[in-house]
Amino acid sequence: MGQKIIRFSDLTGEHVENDEDLVRIVVHRHPDLEGGPVEIEALAGELAAVEELALDLVTIELHHPGEAGPRTVVMEAGAFDRLASAAPMAEVLRGAKAVAARSLPSQGAASPAPRERVNYASLDHAGRPHKGRTTDAEKQVVQQHLEEINERLATEGVRTIDLANSEHVTRYGLEALAQAIGVTTQD
Repeated sequence: MGQKIIRFSDLTGEHVENDEDLVRIVVHRHPDLEGGPVEIEALAGELAAVEELALDLVTIELHHPGEAGPRTVVMEAGAFDRLASAAPMAEVLRGAKAVAARSLPSQGAASPAPRERVNYASLDHAGRPHKGRTTDAEKQVVQQHLEEINERLATEGVRTIDLANSEHVTRYGLEALAQAIGVTTQD
């Protein structure tokens, strides 16, 4: 007994008459993509407009002082080029300092998984020591749940938020609370 495999385009559901007309597509990034890359197939004719629709993109890393690591941003090349006002972007790039090759991902290598950003404005992380700016949202959570946060921090073996510590009071906007309970801050 023989078997016949009938193939269809993943994009349109159109029947594939000839396997040589199939194009393998690997999707690395998409807003709806969960997990790693996936593979789909489509007819070559369905992809004729892909080259015309392709965007010129720039991938940059932003290394902000006080942040644990860089943030990667992908944007249209034209928008990036407009950021240069002193000279054309091509000139800026020609005069720029080269980055050591070892710090750049190899062309064929898969991108490393993005680091999960900690939301310090959540009750699970608010008040934990971190580099960078303390957001108004984190301050509000600390102000509203100080006792609970200090209990969590103590359980984790992390320094607690001390109303007598002027740095803590300033960082989390606790001046009114410290004054209301009569705590004198110390440097």
